[in-house]
Amino acid sequence: MRPARYSARLLTVVAVACLATIVAAACSVRQADVHGGGERAMAAAPGAASLPSTRSSSAPSLDPPIDPDIGIDNITHVVVIMQENRSFDHYFGTFPGADGFPRDAMGRIDVCVPDPEAQTCRRPYHDTNLFDAGGPHGLLGSKISEDRGRMDGFVEALEQIGNGCEHRPDDFRCRRASRGPGGQPDIMGYHTGKEIPNYWAYAKHFVLQDHMFAPESSWTLPAHLYLVSAWAATCPDLGDAMSCRSDLEFPGGNAADHGRNVWIPADGAPRPYIWADITWLLHRHQVSWAYYVGSATCLRPGCGPSPDQEDTAPVQNTLPGFRTVAVDHQLGNIQSNENYFEAAADGTLPKVSWVMPTTNRGEHPPDHIGNGQAWVTRVVNAAMKGPDWLHTAIFITWDDWGGFYDHVAPPKVDANGYGIRVPALMISPWARPGFVDHQTLSFDAYLKFIEDRFLGGARIDPRTDGWPDARPNVRENARQLGDLSREFDFNQEPLAPLILDPWP
Repeated sequence: MRPARYSARLLTVVAVACLATIVAAACSVRQADVHGGGERAMAAAPGAASLPSTRSSSAPSLDPPIDPDIGIDNITHVVVIMQENRSFDHYFGTFPGADGFPRDAMGRIDVCVPDPEAQTCRRPYHDTNLFDAGGPHGLLGSKISEDRGRMDGFVEALEQIGNGCEHRPDDFRCRRASRGPGGQPDIMGYHTGKEIPNYWAYAKHFVLQDHMFAPESSWTLPAHLYLVSAWAATCPDLGDAMSCRSDLEFPGGNAADHGRNVWIPADGAPRPYIWADITWLLHRHQVSWAYYVGSATCLRPGCGPSPDQEDTAPVQNTLPGFRTVAVDHQLGNIQSNENYFEAAADGTLPKVSWVMPTTNRGEHPPDHIGNGQAWVTRVVNAAMKGPDWLHTAIFITWDDWGGFYDHVAPPKVDANGYGIRVPALMISPWARPGFVDHQTLSFDAYLKFIEDRFLGGARIDPRTDGWPDARPNVRENARQLGDLSREFDFNQEPLAPLILDPWP
């Protein structure tokens, strides 16, 4: 057994992190400006503001020294940050070393997607605009865009189905969205480090995952359900989890609702998500967790002067709908984003955290992408400045592809997935610096990592988890799924915090 140790550089990083924490307490953090209205988002779970805090008020305990021999057991805090609606090629298609746009012999992007209406084809272009209209990103849009693996139906999907801006042309964000050369839609546009410098800086300094696929081929709600439970379903009998059936269109509700029913119950109402989720296992293994959404002081769009005093869309706030959370009496673990920043600063973050964006900061088209980047940067900065940094792993991803072009056909793992590629990053002092991970991944990999680190490898498995349901398989055990532990090197000198300006 190699002895545990702190290197001189490690002690320096600790001192820097502690100093940053003191400074942060004395100085106000620059907050992201908020652009435009919030008609898409709705209030967070009713009653959430009155739920008790589960943050410990005691002083944080000291984590043990780093021991390379115990691998990911050195990680005591996992933070998963979820944004919205961007494809990998749209954000990192030109990133060096990544599986980006195909190139010809001259190094030029060699892509031309058919445009049936114009009877031509559309090529990717550098989109310097920070407002994008995007395209359709539901189950039908995915099917047309993928075109049986040819990945050439993105423009056709937009022409057949349309996008959100077509339904609200007076939204100033939609008016700011522009088209590319020849009038082509911005679903063929891509951004670079010029528009999203912080995301590219994270990719250069830490780990970029270039084969992260959405867990299913549909929209936000099923993606968020997969994030915490590895399944999306509708259950005709809310008293019988064996009645649940896979549903990638309107999970928890029915098609007659046409998306109006957000399926997030008030406290005490029937829970439509009656299959097992990861918090059921976390609770059984006494592993602390929190799901950070919205604000404790603002449960409707647009209220309050602070960006933190806003709501999270119900389709991004799924855990209140899980019966397991109510049965475990852990609804109080669904907290406001203010609590995240407090916990990160004082060293009381739980073992597992999920952080959801609020109105206009999720990067869902036509949101200003600078707002989203600023939000993510603040969340990352808070973890880096806090005393838990040396034992933290931060995962950042986007819930679906947003209709934007991507050239990689998703692998088929079962009847429900995977979906189209999305951007993804891993940030940690022990991340392999500048590493581009080519493993096949999906959100199931986050669950697998959490289960391997905190649950002794226990899975969300109806045969063993004590909550039988009718899920078709155990997604964390998929043969194609990679292992996030390969992105860490606990023998290296720890990487220093990369504190970035939210508005570079």
